[in-house]
Amino acid sequence: MTTTAIGLRGITLVCVPTVEQDRAVEFYESLGFEKRVDTPFGGGYRWIEVYLPEGGTGIALAPPPPESGEVVPTQTGITLNTDDIDATHARMKSLGIDVDAEVSRMGDPVPPLFWFRDPSGHVLMVVEETEPTAEPA
Repeated sequence: MTTTAIGLRGITLVCVPTVEQDRAVEFYESLGFEKRVDTPFGGGYRWIEVYLPEGGTGIALAPPPPESGEVVPTQTGITLNTDDIDATHARMKSLGIDVDAEVSRMGDPVPPLFWFRDPSGHVLMVVEETEPTAEPA
């Protein structure tokens, strides 16, 4: 793996502030994530990381900074991939997950997508990953 001029090599975690960590773990596990780290740290806090089985980048479900004490739902920027957007949307909806009413289809180059909310109200996106098409000669 190459590094940037200042030594950065990759993205391994995205931190999502989470007060109700056990509830969040249960939610992400219902989506197929697996908990790989659950470590206590200072002041009774826990550092928890969940990953998709095939993924190298995880989501840290960490407590909010002590000075804030509460979680403000945010657009996380986290984008998850699926091979079948309609089946994934239907399955998540059947599980009672707070998903958009329908899949958005904006046309090329934007893939079909929808947003969903985790128990803290944070917004994540699911996109259909398609095979890249060859550039015209």
